[in-house]
Order: sequence, then C-alpha cells, then structure tokens
Amino acid sequence: MNTTQAQLLRWVMVETSHPGNVGSAARALKTMGFGDLRLIKPKISGVAKMPEAIALASGAVDILQASQESPALESAVQDCALVLGLTSRDREFGPPALNWQGARPLIQAAIHGKQRVALLFGPERTGLDNHHLSLCTHRVWLDANPLYPSLNLAQAMMVCAFTLRETLVTNSKSMPADLIQSSSELVDYADPAAVAAMLDHWRAGLEAIGYLDPANPKKLMPRLQALFARTRLHQEEIDLLRGIAKQMLLRK
Repeated sequence: MNTTQAQLLRWVMVETSHPGNVGSAARALKTMGFGDLRLIKPKISGVAKMPEAIALASGAVDILQASQESPALESAVQDCALVLGLTSRDREFGPPALNWQGARPLIQAAIHGKQRVALLFGPERTGLDNHHLSLCTHRVWLDANPLYPSLNLAQAMMVCAFTLRETLVTNSKSMPADLIQSSSELVDYADPAAVAAMLDHWRAGLEAIGYLDPANPKKLMPRLQALFARTRLHQEEIDLLRGIAKQMLLRK
C-alpha cells in the first residue's frame, strides 16, 4: 500500500463520546498506515486535544493534531464516490447492505480508480442512525458472534484498518476483471451529500404538486432514498432529477 492509496481513505468518527476511543483510533490508523481522521460533532468539542485521547494515541499524536472536527457529516462525505457506514443493525430502508468481505473489493476498485472513499463509524452507544446512513452508499457489517456482535469503536476501526491494508497491498492483478475495468473508467458518481440535497429538492417538489402530504408522509421519502441508493447515481443524473424537481416547484 502506498501513500497515495492511504490518502484516498477517509476515516470518519460520528458523534464520538469518549476521548480514549479517538486516541486509540488514531493509534490504530497510524499503525496500519492511514491518517485522514475526521471527527463529526463529537460529544466533547476539541476531543482530539483531551489528555485521555493524547495518552491513548501513544505515538500517533500527529494523527490527532491533523484530524478535522466538523459539526456536519455532509462535509466529510462531500467528495467521496464510496461511503460505507459500519453498523451491525439491520434497517428496513437505507443503502444496500453487504459484509466487510464484500466491501473490501469495492474499496480496492475505487482506490485503483483514484476515487476517494469514506468509512463511517457511529456513536459508541447507538451506532449510526438513519440520517447518518442516508449519506452512505452502502451499509456494511463485520462478521462476528451473532449472540454478541458488539465491538468497541476503536477495535472495529483497527479490524477494518488491518484487513483493508491487507487488501490494498495485494497486487491489483488479483482484482476481479470486472472491478479492474470499472475502476479504470472514472465514473462521475454523485457523492451522498449531493444525493441528499437532491432528495430534499424532490421532497419540496412532491409537496408542491400534492403527491406528498407533509402531515402524513408515510414512507415515501425513505423508499425513494433506498431506490436512489441502489442505483449509484451519476452527477449528471442528479442534475436531471433536480431539474424535474424545479419544474414541480414551478407548478406550485
């Protein structure tokens, strides 16, 4: 694995509660050769500077110092072609689901195509919620004991970092032919933040033409969200769909 590959991987910790987990995660990432750590709305502002985080980071304080803290998840996924939300909880709606073994070739193909990838890890107590997953292209779970699938946050990040390093150091010739071909064709996938903004536009448009009742929306928008998540929309398709929403709003 080279430095360029590592730089295309973004590790995102969402609403983290414990400074020790942030420090331990930084240590795990540096040990495996990664470094782009994003902290989204941590429970303690400036968590990367807390003494417990620094202590548990050990020799990876540079990763903490370089980490970026933001109040909005959209900022961390805005330019990512592939966004994987790590959670063991099944959902009725949301992005397509696959296990970590199935996710790694997708990451390898995206990195091979010079596309940025984000891995999202949720709060310690609740994990990623539906809003977080709405900004993901896939929901991913780690195979574990079905009677006790819970992993400590930093442990989960270490497992992913270790196995992903193994995947990326493998010669690209071992990649399936279809993944090599697809990664060489730099598809302009819309990032999840753009898809979410388009869905907001559609919500307003559907309300304007009377198709969506805001007082009784039922499950229309989650179903549309799941539909668009399965299709991996291109940026030009986002522009098309927003054009349709604009026309709906003009009929208001």
